Amino acid sequence: MENSYRFYRNIACKYFPCHKVKDEEEFNCMFCYCPLYFLEECGGNHVDHMGIKDCTNCLIPHSPKGYDYINEKIMEINRFKK
Repeated sequence: MENSYRFYRNIACKYFPCHKVKDEEEFNCMFCYCPLYFLEECGGNHVDHMGIKDCTNCLIPHSPKGYDYINEKIMEINRFKK
């Protein structure tokens, strides 16, 4: 994918890719740190280690459609806070 406001691949980062993936061309760096980390039910593949959320196996923020998923989740949460 081409770098844009929905997708950004930073191959200059010394940690790129920070997760094991099949295709580095599809790795999205837009959300280096997931904005959904503090949600108990974020929809991702995380593991709880004594109260610490380990998102090592989650690739939602790094997927090509991660931007859309995260924005939809944030909007969904904000609708219920009214």
